[in-house]
Amino acid sequence: MNTIGLDAIPFNRPHLSPRELDYLAEAVRGGSTSGDGPFTRRATALLQEMTGAGQVLLTTSCTHALEMSAILLDLRPGDEVIMPSFTFVSTANAYALRGAVPVFVDCRPDTLNLDERLVEAAVTERTRAIVAVHYAGVACAMEVLCEVAGRHGLALIEDNAHGLGGSYRGRPLGSFGRMAAQSFHATKNVQCGEGGALLVNDLDLAARAEIVREKGTDRSRFFRGQVDKYRWVGIGSSYLPSDVLAAQLTAQLEAFDGIQARRHEVWRTYHEELADWAAAHGVSQPAVPEGCLHPAHLYYLLLPDLENRQGLMAHLRDNGVQAAFHYQPLHIAPAGARYGRVAEGGCPVTEQVADRLLRLPVYADLDEAGLTRVIDAVRAYGMS
Repeated sequence: MNTIGLDAIPFNRPHLSPRELDYLAEAVRGGSTSGDGPFTRRATALLQEMTGAGQVLLTTSCTHALEMSAILLDLRPGDEVIMPSFTFVSTANAYALRGAVPVFVDCRPDTLNLDERLVEAAVTERTRAIVAVHYAGVACAMEVLCEVAGRHGLALIEDNAHGLGGSYRGRPLGSFGRMAAQSFHATKNVQCGEGGALLVNDLDLAARAEIVREKGTDRSRFFRGQVDKYRWVGIGSSYLPSDVLAAQLTAQLEAFDGIQARRHEVWRTYHEELADWAAAHGVSQPAVPEGCLHPAHLYYLLLPDLENRQGLMAHLRDNGVQAAFHYQPLHIAPAGARYGRVAEGGCPVTEQVADRLLRLPVYADLDEAGLTRVIDAVRAYGMS
């Protein structure tokens, strides 16, 4: 990001919830700062209630939650995992680390989600899983993806980094896949700086998931008194976060409704106040299909072309507003070409939206004056 003035509106500002500092102090004073302490249990219970997941395991990042899913799927070199090219690198890295081949499929031009109409054609005898990334917290077409996965015997994984609080036809995002990954990075609606969670909806994987998170040991069973000592019993790594991070996350989750209310106000205001300007200049606003409840994770504009995207970003910066582009296509990245392959037909939509997309500031502490500044600055941009 470029550095702009002290009175500038940042692209993101992590929200401080009312009990956060108290809980952090309590965790430190209590001396239980390693993982799976009292705040880990509290945050886990809150997430289970919000998502309906059978098992919730806090992790040190969404990246690590995805890596755990790859281990739990027993992926082998040469296996294939279908995913969008329009996503963060962690979605692909998690599976490439196991030797699997990411198969990149194009995104829809409206929601920018994995285009469900193209998925079945990408299935081969080596395909093991489909990863649905809910871009901006707007649900993928889950009925179609679940049907395709079921017909071909594939695991469906949800990368729900954007989607906590979102739903599809009344069902929480993160509850459709065999597993789902959540993010609590500082840029997310609720955050603890760095953090994540693996939601396990297939309870046949629950025992193994604990082992994978605990460095390949049955340590959790030992502390529950189910074994007299813990041993190395499988592949795993150190994916368990400190209870200090869980304390911060607990406070954030308890404040979720208030955080969401303000973020939705910001999102709706952008959508309404920029509608005429967008229509007049050929700019697309976010699409939310019927049956999708989004969590107001981000607000983006699709400019007519790269020149105008860069021009608006520079114009906003000159007016004290920090904006950002987003994902660059994985299928044309150096590592994407090395470790993955592109589904037949390529990803032309991904390539053009990546050049046109601009994200505006959305955070719970963006006040009315700041919101008006952003809107006024956008409206003042003259298209080239």
